[in-house]
Amino acid sequence: MGDHSHGSPNTSGTVATAGQGEEGEFQNPGLPPHRPRLADTDPRAEKRSEKQVAILFAISVLGTLLFFYGYFFIRLDESIGTLRVQNLFLGLGTAFAMLGIGVGIVHWAKTLMPDHEVIEERHEIRPEEDRVVAEKMIGDIIEETGIKRRPLIRNTLLGAMALAPLPAIVLFRDLGPLPGDVLRHTMWDNGVRLTRDPSGTPIKASDVTLGSAFHVIPEGLNDAEHKLEEKAKAVVLLMRLDPSGLNPSPGREDWSVDGIVAYSKICTHVGCPVALYEQHTHHLLCPCHQSTFDLTQECAVIFGPAVRPLPQLPIAVDDEGYLIATSDFTEPVGPSYWERG
Repeated sequence: MGDHSHGSPNTSGTVATAGQGEEGEFQNPGLPPHRPRLADTDPRAEKRSEKQVAILFAISVLGTLLFFYGYFFIRLDESIGTLRVQNLFLGLGTAFAMLGIGVGIVHWAKTLMPDHEVIEERHEIRPEEDRVVAEKMIGDIIEETGIKRRPLIRNTLLGAMALAPLPAIVLFRDLGPLPGDVLRHTMWDNGVRLTRDPSGTPIKASDVTLGSAFHVIPEGLNDAEHKLEEKAKAVVLLMRLDPSGLNPSPGREDWSVDGIVAYSKICTHVGCPVALYEQHTHHLLCPCHQSTFDLTQECAVIFGPAVRPLPQLPIAVDDEGYLIATSDFTEPVGPSYWERG
């Protein structure tokens, strides 16, 4: 076998590695050569990029104006299509307002702002000197953006940023003031017939078979001045169970008709429509957050984030056999965070 040497690192045989110094450490290769962009060498390309950035900021301005058009000039009526058109304008306006500013700033930075590499060594902290350095850095940043010598970009950016927050302000304004007692009253009243949604056809007690479910609105709702607002409060689910399966609390014994019961369709969690009825379990399910209500226990919550039962609508039958309400809901419908004093 051959003799192996176990000398020191300096004397033992080592293979030189390319790029290493005398002590075997890798040398700093430095920064790669700077490659100028087209806008750095061609004045026409620079001007073209400046116009592109300005156009993106102008798109943001147009997006904000589109939002305001949808919000103030598309008036809601009895058609659900109008609501969809307004939501489309609001969504597209907000998207273009935010997207125009974001893409514009990115395009500005990538094509017009200096992109040279800078190395800054660490140094000891000296408050006064650091303040001077920070001021100089801010001045350099402003100078490098070119905002002083590019009034087209500056003006469109200022316009876009001035208008962009306004949609949020308008939407937040719509959250108040508190609704007062508006949500405590619906179109239901003594003698108001239960009708099918959306046709408005009156419902007879004989039409409601065991296990069936109807989506119900009050008679006259389709002719109301504010149809959507009224429907959002008054919409009801009508079901028929075996009367022996009901467990009415004291005072509610006459709120149903031969096992036919009516409950608000508006979930008490965040106001989603409770649209699913499990016939075999007699459970009502809200598809938004899976709140589940037991129809046999006056729609008590048995699962999910809702914290109170669905309000029940007292019903009866008139002389012609049609189902009617005997009063309005005895409590406000909808989410539990509304005032309920």
